[in-house]
This record gives sequence, C-alpha cells and structure tokens, in this order.
Amino acid sequence: MNRFFIDREQIIDGEIQIIGKDVKHIKNVLRLKPKDKIELVCEGQLYISEILEIRPDMVKALIVSASKGKSEPPVHIALYQGIAKGSKMEYIIQKATEIGVKEVYPLITDRTIVRIKDKKKEQNKIKRWNSIAEEASKQSKRDLLPVVNDIISFGEMIEFLKGEKNIIVPYEMEKSYGLKESLKNVAEGRINIIIGPEGGFTEEEVNMLKDIGGQIVTLGPRILRTETAGLVVASITLYELGDLGVVR
Repeated sequence: MNRFFIDREQIIDGEIQIIGKDVKHIKNVLRLKPKDKIELVCEGQLYISEILEIRPDMVKALIVSASKGKSEPPVHIALYQGIAKGSKMEYIIQKATEIGVKEVYPLITDRTIVRIKDKKKEQNKIKRWNSIAEEASKQSKRDLLPVVNDIISFGEMIEFLKGEKNIIVPYEMEKSYGLKESLKNVAEGRINIIIGPEGGFTEEEVNMLKDIGGQIVTLGPRILRTETAGLVVASITLYELGDLGVVR
C-alpha cells in the first residue's frame, strides 16, 4: 500500500481528508480509485484507510484500522552533515531518511565549499531537502517525518551540543579508537553524528569537538567520501544498538 503523511486536524469523525500535493499524486500518478486502500500516518500512528471519494482538491478516506507504527528506530540519530557539492546533499538526505536518521543539520565548516548567502535561496533549499526527506519516508515506510533543519555554522553547532552525551566524530587522522568501541559507551539520549565536508575537518575544529566531549573515531583504513561516511556511521550505529536486521 502507498503511504502518506497527514496532520492531526485532517482526521475528522473516523475519516481522513487528504489535501495538498498528495491529491494530485493519488489521482494522476498512482491512479487510485474509491475502495483502494492506503496507509496514512500521523505522529507515529498508522491508519489503514479506504478511499471513499476523490475530488479535485481533496481525497476522503475511511479509517479501517489504527495501530502504533513499528518502523521507527529505538534511538534518535541526528546527523550534522557538512554541506556537500552538487546533488550529493540530496543523496545524503534521501539515504539517511531510509536508514532511520531523525534529524539532519546542514553544517558550514571552515572547509565547506558550498555557501548559500541569500536567505531566500537558503529557505528554498531547506524546503527542497525536506521534500526529499518526505518522499524517502513514504518509500521506506517511516512512521515519523525526519526534519532537515536550517543551515548552521560550526560555532552554532558547538554551542548547541554542549551538554550532549553522545557525540561521534569520524576523523581520518584517528587511528586507534573505532566506532564499535565508542558505541559501547553510548548513554541514553540522542546520538549526534558529525560529518565534515569535502576536505574534512581542520585540526582546530576537531579539538573544539573534543572539548565538548566528542568521541573522535576511525572508520578503518579506507577514507570515505562525505556522502558515504554519515550513512555508514548511522547504519552501523543502528545495527549495533539493535535496530537494523530486527523486525519488531
């Protein structure tokens, strides 16, 4: 069944009113008809619903059953991703969503090449990235929509992460302390994965992360690209903490 995300106010007396761009997708792309069943998700709650009526501006569906969604990871992973060039950032957001990341923070560091100085262009970019996350959430059967937050600077991230317990920083110059070992010391709460852009972090940035409790880890003898590193760390983290490979 196809999955769509809705807001609480769209649920009215046992029925759900689907509005916005999903109407066109249901009608013209998927070509669904009355009596077809769809999955509608609101705040982690899954509603199996049957289409009652398709209008030009709304699709009305009857709730057949309701249950708590089971596809969300048991841990909250936030990915701080150094903004990558070209379409790489879109790829990272799409795949991070599929894996189970719950938040993405586009990050500007000393070596970040991409700099969006126009505020309107920045907001359009954030809107585009969130749209990619939504589409990936539908495809991967997520129960909650991940959030792509506003672009932040390295300094803003440091201030934001002060007091956080789980800060994981892959760094190519680290040779002995591995990700698997660092995950043995994970405390309760959010897991923050910090990934540098093309060119990686400066030594000063790494030291600043160490000062707030960041665990500097190696990912092995091979150097991973920025569009690969965060996805690898998120996947290994979820596997080690009992999510990937487990059907709940």
